[in-house]
Amino acid sequence: MSKTLRPRTLRQIFYLPAVFAAITIIGLLSALFGDGVWDALSWVTLACPIAATVYFVLRSRRPQLR
Repeated sequence: MSKTLRPRTLRQIFYLPAVFAAITIIGLLSALFGDGVWDALSWVTLACPIAATVYFVLRSRRPQLR
């Protein structure tokens, strides 16, 4: 049984990259303008894209069950 792929809208295509861009900008600005709690915020927000990349790489390497 084959799945038919529906075309995706621009919103569906660019949603996650836009979210990660916003998170990264927040992290860079908090690192630039603040100290203390702002540093912690920058570490967390800048680690989000890295964590997502690791998650999706590991997920793609798992064997697919059919």
